[in-house]
Amino acid sequence: MANHKSSLKRIRQNEKIRENNRFLRTTVRTAVKNARAAIAAKDKDKALELVKEAEKKIQRATSSGLYHKNNASRKVSRLTRQAESL
Repeated sequence: MANHKSSLKRIRQNEKIRENNRFLRTTVRTAVKNARAAIAAKDKDKALELVKEAEKKIQRATSSGLYHKNNASRKVSRLTRQAESL
């Protein structure tokens, strides 16, 4: 265990960041999963709506540094292309 005051603070900060990253990551995964389920069900209107929601969540996670911008762009592009193909 750390002894320095600054080290203890850094441990607390890292824990908060980890919790937030986990929350964002699971939120994104759930949104993508829901969008893919609508795409699989061939429900175009619902799929487009869920893809839009997933895109917002992916962008939020990207702005916090969870995903690289190219990774986020690729995820959104693939989802959108799948939804538009219905």
